This record gives sequence, C-alpha cells and structure tokens, in this order.
Amino acid sequence: MSDQFPGYKEKALQLLKQGKAEIGDLVQVTKNGETYEGILIPRTEYGDKKHVVIKLRSGYNIGIRITSTTRIEKIGVGIKPTFAAPPLPEQKSDLPEISIISTGGTIASRVDYRTGGVRPALSASDLYSVVPELSEIARIDAEILFSLFSENIRPEHWVKIAKTATRVIENGVAGVVIAHGTDTLGYTAAALSFALQNLSVPVVMVASQRSADRPSSDAATNLIGAVKAAARAPFAEVVVAMHETISDQTIVFHRGTKVRKCHTSRRGTFQSVNASPLGKIDNGEFSMLVKKFDRRDPSRKLILKPNFDEKVALVKFYPGLDPQLIDWYVDNDYKGIVLEGTGLGHVGNYCSSAIKNAIRNDVVVAMTSQCIWGRVNMNVYNQGRDLLALGVIPLEDMVPETALVKLMWIFGQTKNIDEAKTLLSTNIANEMSPRTLHE
Repeated sequence: MSDQFPGYKEKALQLLKQGKAEIGDLVQVTKNGETYEGILIPRTEYGDKKHVVIKLRSGYNIGIRITSTTRIEKIGVGIKPTFAAPPLPEQKSDLPEISIISTGGTIASRVDYRTGGVRPALSASDLYSVVPELSEIARIDAEILFSLFSENIRPEHWVKIAKTATRVIENGVAGVVIAHGTDTLGYTAAALSFALQNLSVPVVMVASQRSADRPSSDAATNLIGAVKAAARAPFAEVVVAMHETISDQTIVFHRGTKVRKCHTSRRGTFQSVNASPLGKIDNGEFSMLVKKFDRRDPSRKLILKPNFDEKVALVKFYPGLDPQLIDWYVDNDYKGIVLEGTGLGHVGNYCSSAIKNAIRNDVVVAMTSQCIWGRVNMNVYNQGRDLLALGVIPLEDMVPETALVKLMWIFGQTKNIDEAKTLLSTNIANEMSPRTLHE
C-alpha cells in the first residue's frame, strides 16, 4: 500500500501507476467492454486488493473489481478532495438566538480522504455555514463540544451535554439544538429529559442517517427543522427531530423518553413508541400533535440534575439465559437491573432464584418488554405474578433503553433503595403513559 495511493495495493496499485492516475484525478476504467468515468478516491486501509473506487458524476461511489481485462486511464487532472466551509451568512438582529451544540455523528461527518471512510469532521459552525437557509430562521451561536460517533458516547458525556445546554439556556437563548449520531441518540435524549427539568425553551436533538456528501442526505432538512422548532415551537421539552418518512416533506418531533431508532439506514428511522410525536413540520408549517405538553416560558427556572450512576444493567431475556449473569451483576455491586422480558413481562422460572437473590441484596430489579408496542402487565399469568411477589417492579410501557437511563439517573440522585423504587415508578419526563391506546 502506498501513501500516495491510500488503500490501494498489488494489482490495483500497479494499474493506477500504469495509468499515471493520482487520487482526485478523473479516470476512465474499462472492463469487459464497459466504461466507467469518475474521480479516483482513496480506499479504507482495510480494503481488499481487488477493487478501485471512483466517484461518479451522480455523487455516488462505486467499486470496480480488477480483472485481467481491466484498464485504467487518466483523462483529467482533478481537484484534490478538500472541504472549506463557506463564510457565515449575515446574522439578522431581529431573529431569535439559537445555540447549536455539536457532539459529532453522521450529521457532522464528511468523507475522510485518507481512508475513504466517513469521519466526524465538521464543527457546529460548519453545520450552520453549509445550510445558509438557517440565516432566515435564527441567529446561531454555535460550538463544538466533542466529535464522537454516538456509539462512543457514555454517561459522562451526557453530563457535559446537560451542563452545556444549561449554560446556554441561562444565557438567554430561545432554544437549543444538539447535533448527535443516530445510533445512541435515544439514550442521550432520555438522559437529557431527566437531567434538564423545568425547561423554559425547547432542547432539540438532531441527527442524520446519511452524511452530507451523499445526494440523499437528510442532514440539512433535519437541521432546518430542528432550528425552526428551537426558535419558535410552543413546547419546552427535550425532543428528537428527524424525518417522518423517506420523503423530505415532514420533520417530526419525538419526546426524548419515548423514541427509538427502528431501522438501520432508513431516513424515517425514529418512531415514537406507545405515544404520538409531540409535533411536526409539514411543508414548512409547524403544528402540535398532542394537547398536553410543557409550554415555552422564558421566566421558568431550569433545574439541572445531571448525575448518572453506570452501575445499572439492561438484561435481555432469551431462552437459555444463564442466571449466573444476574448473579455476576450482584457480585459486582450493581445497583439496578432492568429486565427486557418477553410479552407482558416474563422471564424463565429458572431465573427466579437469581432474581430473588438480587432483590435480597438491595438490587432494584425492574421489568420492561422486548415487544416494541404495548405495555407490561404482570398480573395476567402465574409467572408474572410470581415475579411481582419477588419484588420485581413493572415499568408499564416504558422503552427498555429509557428505563436503563432512568435507573442510572435515579442512582445519580439518591443511594436510598426505597426512594429509588419510588422514583422509578413515578412519571418524571413523560416516560410512561397512563394507558396505551390502539392506533
């Protein structure tokens, strides 16, 4: 592999040198009578030796397998791949002020021209400057908190995000937008819903499924919707702003404690679970979808409760689950276990002894369902009633991930077991619905 041709080796590298092509050049690749033209781009260092990758005029990248008939010819000197953010648009003094806090993720990503992969690269200011429409919606105060793909975000980062959001809200902004990766967005949204109480303005989390260099990117549309909500929406809650469907027509706002990522790549991946979205923007027009919500009130004093205790586990039940896993958490001083049970809230009776031991050792054990829709009802079958008798706490229609975050948050506020159990059964941030309606 050559530093001049990152990701290319052996036969592919040899053909590129023979064709006198460099990264960024316009090349013509001929194979089996077919011709492909595009810009030669780098490959990941972990790629194989049998392909070259070019970017077509359409913006899509394709890999072409090297065979004995493949020929590569340089047909133009390309502009080497770089990115420079345009200057910031002029800010209008009569518009509301919004803070954009960037934590990374695909919405803040571009192609890494060293590896050919996607990496977090844009600052929050870049996000604003490449979407000039924002200058007609709000004045933007942007900062980058960290640049992490969301799988690398931990509870310690939730604390930093919550404290940063509190700081900018106390400085008087009309709303906050937090750019984040999609994969663990639901966890962070739930964490902020518990940590930021008595909000006076919206806190809108936003992400994208497809990076800004792709023609099908949802980054700009989602960001515009998020800024509109932060600037003018009537609610003051933590929400997630994303596409409703694969179409660009509608952006919906999901409550931070009721949202889940449901598809690996679809733009409308986020769904409100056992609840309606809070509101939506349809063809540029904002409307509320629920009657009961916390209203925007600049005079309200935010209450920050940002602490989390990581000694909490989420255990998904499956046939054959070894109860010793539960014992391991007890032996390692975990304070709480959220069970993701089957159906109405069940685990195999062979786990009962381990669960009883956990509760006897002051470990809070709670039950959610691995079904996406519906609610736990442990009074229907004997197994559920037996678990209730042991002291397992049913969590109604709470999303399992939200339950995990809530229990982490609870033990960040108190070490008292009885108080923790009371808080767990208390609806704090709309994480539980009084009843689940059929839709």
